[in-house]
Amino acid sequence: MCGIAGFFVNGRAEDARGPLRRMTDSLRHRGPDDEGFYVDDQVALGARRLRIIDLETGQQPLANEDGSVRVIQNGEIYNFAHLRERLERHGHRFRTRSDTEVIAHAYEVYGDDCVAQFDGMFALAIWDTSARRLLLARDRMGEKPLYYYAGPDTFVFGSELRALLAHPLVPTVLSLESLSRYLAFEYVPAPYSIFAGVQKLLPGQLLTVSPGEKPSLHRYWDLDFRPERPVSETEWADRLMQQLETSVRQRMISDVPLGMFLSGGIDSGAIVALAARMTGGRPLKTFAIGFADASFDERPYARLVAQHCGTEHEETIFSPHDMLALVDDVGGLLDEPLVDGSFLPTYALSRLARHSVAVTLSGDGGDELFCGYPTFLADRGARWIGRLPRWAQAVAARPVNRLRPSARYGSPEFLLKQFFRGLPHGAELRTQLLLGGLLASEQSRLFSPAVRAACERFDPHEDLPGVVAESRTRDPIERLIYQHCKFYLADQNLVNVDRASMACGLEVRAPFLDHNLVELACRMPAHLKLRGWTTKYILKRALDGLLPASILHRRKQGFGVPIGPWLRGPLRGVLETRLAADRVTRVGLFDAAVVTRLVAEHVAGQSDHRKILWALLMLDAWRESYVPRARWT
Repeated sequence: MCGIAGFFVNGRAEDARGPLRRMTDSLRHRGPDDEGFYVDDQVALGARRLRIIDLETGQQPLANEDGSVRVIQNGEIYNFAHLRERLERHGHRFRTRSDTEVIAHAYEVYGDDCVAQFDGMFALAIWDTSARRLLLARDRMGEKPLYYYAGPDTFVFGSELRALLAHPLVPTVLSLESLSRYLAFEYVPAPYSIFAGVQKLLPGQLLTVSPGEKPSLHRYWDLDFRPERPVSETEWADRLMQQLETSVRQRMISDVPLGMFLSGGIDSGAIVALAARMTGGRPLKTFAIGFADASFDERPYARLVAQHCGTEHEETIFSPHDMLALVDDVGGLLDEPLVDGSFLPTYALSRLARHSVAVTLSGDGGDELFCGYPTFLADRGARWIGRLPRWAQAVAARPVNRLRPSARYGSPEFLLKQFFRGLPHGAELRTQLLLGGLLASEQSRLFSPAVRAACERFDPHEDLPGVVAESRTRDPIERLIYQHCKFYLADQNLVNVDRASMACGLEVRAPFLDHNLVELACRMPAHLKLRGWTTKYILKRALDGLLPASILHRRKQGFGVPIGPWLRGPLRGVLETRLAADRVTRVGLFDAAVVTRLVAEHVAGQSDHRKILWALLMLDAWRESYVPRARWT
């Protein structure tokens, strides 16, 4: 696990070492154990390393036998041992036991197609010294990040925005269109970033570029919903369990201590239960975090799974005072604005785990692949209610909109308001509104006059239907799965986990995101994932007997955080200070009067504005850390 960075040299190679070192120094948290550099007359490559595999050797950048191929990687190639054996049969000689060295030799044999051979989570760069050509690639589901800037005078890339900003030729100009996207999605969706001109490589995408030329982009993998021959439910369940076992076993390969995140839900519980069978009698270490508010607290369920699996379990409570202690640092931790309120608790959980282990496994991906979120049920309800006349829908919405906000997790009034708010829109936009974010019309009232004028004709959701259409399926459930994977999973949940864990130097692996398992899930009929009103039907059947029934059949509970009541209580001072009218006016992005009204209504308990207020707080914390004197375009 590493942080990587690099650029095309513009001038003397000796002059490149200073910027390269500043870029890699900014990624020290991702790789606290080691650093390495390669610089020639055209390219500079740098890496910070967190030692997980091959502790003694494997310093990056790594090369093939004659040094004509240079590689840096952030992530893990889980099938590297199998690939190494195959490459050795072709006559390749290895100097280390590192999975990264396998990339260099695989490139010699397969060229650009080498990325299709890798089973893992990765963001990598390959410099072909003979062809004077750079290849960047990102893993299939987007577990590891990769940013790039293709400017008129150079090409720069790195694992995080902060690495690019350490290069003198990368501009720090806020993109107002990406600001609008941030408010629309509660994150900045790929391929965009919050800065104008800086982009993210998409999951399953590779980029090739040579000095002085424009980059070329190519999608090497995507979710494929092609149906398979008819298979019984029993066979589907057996195949799913077999593949999940294989995925967990691969991700337990480590030369350093390994543990598990445990939420008390089905997905993390399944990973822990399977892993507990593979430890040779040694107890696993599991880690959980919870809240004093019982409606948000999943620790009792996590304890039940831990006892069932015989793990060494450790847990902690995340309080509003913990949030208060971290909120001034959150901008630097995030690297790019992100609304997800679970980020700081995830950071605290990662910090807890890092005291004992360097690698953890998580249950990320199970809800997206097997229809675990309430949004899948809401879509089914929306399609039924959508048959009613518009006037009937409006009549039904009136009493819902008059309901007073509740501080409890998953309160019906909040869910119903979100449901009716999205009802008039098409399936893709309706789902996004259920997940979070503002419409362009809602943003317009929030923006300052200058920003409102700049974004007047911009629709932040304009890409949404086109991306979902790339799924090449007409089945509404499969389209929803594709949308959740491409946006909510890749751009929110995985970003959340990557930044929070890597800020602590902790590697997190997600067995559900094994591409063989993903491909298997995509081939399954949609009705096996969502049967009637039962979510994750086939996964629950596959796990029957592995987990206690009370875990397997409990109501879905996401990693919710009591942000709403905290903003009325312990965090009120931070809210009113950061969103004070004079401060909002001075920054110039939002209408101070509108922001002041939202704060007052929320604090008084008249309305629940926790989502938009937290979005503004996280943006302000990020802006203060990255662009205190904001320029925008």
